[in-house]
Amino acid sequence: MSNTYTDPEDSQLVAEAKKERADPVEYSYADVSIGPLIAYNSATEKELQWTYEGDDEFAALPTFGVVPQFAASSGLSLDWLPNFNPAKLLHGEQYLRIRAPIPTSGELVNEARLMEVLDKGKAAAVTTIVETRDKKTGQIIFENQSTVFIRGAGGFGGKRTGNDRGAASAANAPPKRSPDAVVEEKTTRSQAALYRWGFLILPEFAAIGGFDQPILHGLCSMGIAGKHVLKTYGPYTDIKVRFAGVVYPGETIVTEMWKEGGKVVFCQCHSSFVYDQDIDIGCLAAKVKERGTTVLAAAGATLVPGSAKAKL
Repeated sequence: MSNTYTDPEDSQLVAEAKKERADPVEYSYADVSIGPLIAYNSATEKELQWTYEGDDEFAALPTFGVVPQFAASSGLSLDWLPNFNPAKLLHGEQYLRIRAPIPTSGELVNEARLMEVLDKGKAAAVTTIVETRDKKTGQIIFENQSTVFIRGAGGFGGKRTGNDRGAASAANAPPKRSPDAVVEEKTTRSQAALYRWGFLILPEFAAIGGFDQPILHGLCSMGIAGKHVLKTYGPYTDIKVRFAGVVYPGETIVTEMWKEGGKVVFCQCHSSFVYDQDIDIGCLAAKVKERGTTVLAAAGATLVPGSAKAKL
């Protein structure tokens, strides 16, 4: 990993923050609670290849790649930002690149760094990058880029517009035609209780964020949409989403997909939930059927060349 993601446009505050190095964070399959992973994958009793270790075809979904890195990316300190308040932090975007076959056992090591920090005026946009390696071989398995928005933490100077990061920052605008494929999946009322990363399961924490009940973690919505892409078009090498709204447990996620060459992009519409008028949230990827609300935007996945379904 790069020693530092320096940028001549960074303010002094950001430049100093980028120099800090976090300790590597280990991840062991043996320590994983199966509950959150099942909820994350949204796999059912009919999808044993993703939930039952004894299945002949047992494997991890590609979007499992966001799981090992979570403690590392969320563990980077952001209290150097002005007026930082963790209750005002919103997960804005997630990019995952699968760089090697995904193991189903063993130990991994995660190294996280600050990649980009933008001053959006009333908010800060912070992108971290995490490389996840096999502890034994050193091979990189996953690369994650996570962008969070912190309301009220802007005004520190520096860049307002991010650099082109390829697939990680692609707009993924849907073509102007009907979707090539649509998949619906109803979440369960208990899904947020199983997928309980952070404080999202707590009603009082949801209230601080302006919600009248606990919401489903955005990465869970990403996992569901990623599964829809996998089942429809086959394996992919990377996937990127923008979190444009929220899912309440029990609602139905609708994933609308278009295949454009070797890439699948998700549909476009408008969300009834807006984070902040000064934060560019953009367009869609998946929506909630019951409320017609966009939950994933500007989303796309690069298909593995030569796979059978990728030729559809």
